[in-house]
Parts: sequence; structure tokens; C-alpha cells
Amino acid sequence: MAAALLASVLALIPVTAGHPAWAQGADPELASPFTPRPLVRTQSDMVVAANPLAVEAGHAMLRQGGSAVDAAIAVQLVLGLVEPQSSGLGGGGYMLVWDPKTGDLASLDGRETAPAGATADRFVGPDGRPMPLMRAFDGGRAVGTPGIPALLAEAHKRYGKLPWAALFQPAIKLARDGYTVSPRLALLLKGLTPILKDRPDMVALFFHTESDGGLTPLQAGETFRNPAMAHTLEVLATQGPDAFYHGVLGRDLARHLADSALPADTAGGSPALVTAQDLAAYRVEERDPLCTPYHQWKVCSMGPSSSGGIAIVEMLGLLEHFDMKGLGKDSPTAWHLMVEASRLAYADRDLYVGDPAFVTVPRGLLDKGYLAERAKLIDPAHAAQGPVAAGVPPQKQGALYGPGWQADIPSTSHMSLVDKNGMTVSFTTSVEFAFGSGMAVDGYVLNNQLTDFSFIPTSPGTGLPVANAVAAGKRPRSSMAPTIVFDQTGKPVLVVGSPGGPAIIGYVAETIVAALDWGLDAQEAVSLPRIINRNGTTTLESGPWAPPLKAGLEALGQKVELKSMPSGLHVIKRTPQGLEGGVDPRREGLAAGD
Repeated sequence: MAAALLASVLALIPVTAGHPAWAQGADPELASPFTPRPLVRTQSDMVVAANPLAVEAGHAMLRQGGSAVDAAIAVQLVLGLVEPQSSGLGGGGYMLVWDPKTGDLASLDGRETAPAGATADRFVGPDGRPMPLMRAFDGGRAVGTPGIPALLAEAHKRYGKLPWAALFQPAIKLARDGYTVSPRLALLLKGLTPILKDRPDMVALFFHTESDGGLTPLQAGETFRNPAMAHTLEVLATQGPDAFYHGVLGRDLARHLADSALPADTAGGSPALVTAQDLAAYRVEERDPLCTPYHQWKVCSMGPSSSGGIAIVEMLGLLEHFDMKGLGKDSPTAWHLMVEASRLAYADRDLYVGDPAFVTVPRGLLDKGYLAERAKLIDPAHAAQGPVAAGVPPQKQGALYGPGWQADIPSTSHMSLVDKNGMTVSFTTSVEFAFGSGMAVDGYVLNNQLTDFSFIPTSPGTGLPVANAVAAGKRPRSSMAPTIVFDQTGKPVLVVGSPGGPAIIGYVAETIVAALDWGLDAQEAVSLPRIINRNGTTTLESGPWAPPLKAGLEALGQKVELKSMPSGLHVIKRTPQGLEGGVDPRREGLAAGD
């Protein structure tokens, strides 16, 4: 398993000026062994997240009378400690919060931003070509201004019930006293040792130095203490987010990046890095939630700077023209239709979506007439051959853009929460690559989210600007897609999201179809085989289901490759009998509640 993981990561390193071969499905966070999970049912509240210790922390907040947002904050703080490869204080995320008192849905964008000195050629090498991915990590080039501390503080200010400092106590205790290293964390450290051993911050945090000078990563089952992280959490608990954006923690971060900067004569130059001024300027953005009808339901997800929500909603709008319910989960045609809808949605997403402060994203991408015309391009009997073209939506305004490309690599975590009053949270959070940039400060990992920008600022052949090009203060496009589905009375019936980089779009759309159209319970929905098409080859999750489904898809003209697919779907489904929790069997998550 570790050898396979390393091979998948090393395959990312060469990058050419064309569309990179690895862009269809690069997965440094390889799936853990598939472990069947039971359906969890509760009556009044529930937390579903990627690590049992984090779920316990969130559940404890609910039992103390905290809100779903209080619980989400406690979960995130523990995840950043026990699952540092996926998320943490040095990353960013998106949060949807439904408030039962008002019926309002808030959509909070805590995505990282490029530093003020960033230019469009940040990831272009001296030869004018996109630099290799691993070089893009060097010297803090890929680190964006973190958004998680500000996002947690903003959510707490609006929806918190417990004292801010109380939410930090579970994570502080685990950081100070130690926690048991999980098999997944140990697997990733072992598999990524050839890369991480050259990153001093990672060695200092996660490796033992042997008497002969060799390095041994943390092992599953051993106790790991992180006193630096405990101190960071204590400072944040007592001083609030100002300590991060205006105080001692921010100064530490900016100083560490400055000390790690590349020499000016290094190939690719010394890029502008996150500074104290960038931290002081950071703001969480409230976005209009992206909502659309789907049959009798209303599906709401994140709008740009995320591309995840808009692509999911477009997929569902295309699938609405076909009888997905009648076909059912055992029909290869149903899976084929999802694949074909995915091609079209990814084509539009790749061309049009970027940070709305810099790019006018066409509202017409979700126009019912536009989707009806796009749906006519789907042949239920035969797959499209080769990439499909992006459409020309109505209400298209602003500049004309050309296609670019970016790494968009999955190392992310998702949590779904409901409290006893009905407050509902869908929260996806990330540091991008496994262990982010390979840099850390004050015990936490720093992101490499700037590699989510296009590595090229203009499209080859057309010379048109790329919507997702780097710019100062800009948020890189993301695929994260926390989603809440509402019934006809306006009450949440499904809370869903996943890690998986660009594959998040397919993972979440498939799960919505499974839960709503096919009527599967929460656990059945997240346990289905994964399938994705990013406007190229169709990728099907390898497993016992693969041979018959692959044959059925190939009979419809699909070109299918089999791969491990590390989704991390965490779902809550509301039923007349109460709440159902679905935990992705590919990870180490847990569902708990009362």
C-alpha cells in the first residue's frame, strides 16, 4: 500500500506545458482499506467527521448545550491535530450554516488568498513553461494566507453558544497529553517519507531521528504529543483570532516564511510570500448560497470562489432530464448518464469559474433553458468520444476566458453536523496536498493552496487570459462543495460533502442522486462505488463491483480506468424516524449523536 501511494505521488512530479497526464485523478491521500460501516441512527443531533477523536470533541460540545457551529469548531481544531495531512489552522475552507430560528442559510468563504505581491507568472519557470509541481512547493511559494482561524471566529460570532475558549479544550488536551497515531496518518507518513524527509518542518514534527541519522516516521499506535500546537491553541483560545492575524502567531508565520524564502538567484526566482500585512488584510467573505430546485427538493451549495457547487448543481440540472429514479442504482445506463453530465459540467467549470472578485462567472450556467440544451448533448446509448466543449451560457458578461490547468490535488476533510435545535452545518476544510506545503510553524501545517491556481496565466493557442490565473489577493478556485438539501417545507433533509480534490464534484453529485432519487439510506449512499469523469477518461473505483459495472459502461462506449478513489463523504440524512449518519468506509470517520 505504501509503495502504491508513493508511486501515485511521484507520478505527479513531471509537468509539461500541455494538459498534465495526472490531472484526471492524482491522489496523494490514497484511500484507506474499504471497511464496511453500519448505519448510525440518532434522534436529536449528530456529528459525522473523519476521525473518532474529533467526533468525540464535537459531540461533547453538543452535550454541553453548544450549537452545531460550536461542535464544528471543536471538530476542526482536533482534526488539525490528529489528521494534519488534511486540514488545520494553516488551511482554508467553506462552511454552510442553516439557522432554524430564521430559516436563513449562510455561506461563508474562508478560502486562502494570494499574497499582495503575487503575480500571474508565479508558477512559470525560467524556461517559460509551468514549473514541476514539487518545485512549486519550495520556499513557501505555494502558501496562501490561511483562512481557517478567521472562518471559525466568524461562525462563532454569529452562531456560537458556548464560550470560545471552551471549544479549544479537547484539542489542547490531546496536543499536550498526546493522542494515538491512527493507521491512516502512519500510512501517509510512511508512503510520503521520500518527499517529507527533505522538508525540515515535517521531520521535526512527524519523524524520529535514529542513532545512525536515519529517519523513522510516527508509527500507528504510538502516542504523539505536539506541545507547540498546544501552545498555539492556548494563545488562540485566550486571545482570539487577532493573535493569528495581528499578533504573535501571525508574526511567527510571516517570519518563518521569510526565513524559508528561496535565494533570488534560484531557478524560478524568489516569489512574494505571505506577510504580516497579508494576514492583517484577510477577511472571510459571505457569499450568496448557490441554490436550485432538483425535482421536489432544493439543493444549496457553495458558489465561487468554489467551483464545486456550481458544477454539482449543473450536473443535477442535466440529470433532471432523465429518469434516474426509474433506472436505479443497478443500471449501467444510470451511471453512464452521471458520467456524461459530469463531462459537460467540468467543461463549463474549467473555462468559466474563478474568484468572483476578479472574474464574472456567468449566471446562465444554471439557466434552465441552457441546461435543457446541454442535456440534449447526452446520448443515453453511447458515450461522447474525447473532451466535450464548454457551452455558451446566456447572461454571459465580462471577459472571454481560455482554459488553463492546475494541480487541484485532494487533501481535505469534510464534516456534517445537526444540533438538537435543528441548526445544520456542512463544512469542508483543506490544506491541499497531503501535509500541505511540507512547511509548518508553531505545530501546525501550512497549506499549498496557491497551486490550485492555473500554472499558466494565458491559454496556449488562444492567448486568452485564464479565469483562474494567479493575482494578488485572489482566492484560488476550489472544488470543495459543502452542500445542504432542503425539502418542500424548507427543512434540511441531507447534509453532504467530501474531500477528493476535483473529484469532490462527482462524489457529492452521485451521493445526492443515491440518497434522493434511489432512496438509499445515508450509509448505503456513501458506500456505493465512486465514478468520475473530468471531461476525459472515466475513472471507476476498483473493487468487487468494478468488473460488471466496467463492462456495462464499456458497452455504452465509455473508456474506463480502474483506480483507488479516496473519497471521504460524511452524510446526515433526516428521515421520519430521526437522523441517519453515513461514514465513508474508505477513511477513519465516525458518526455519533443523541
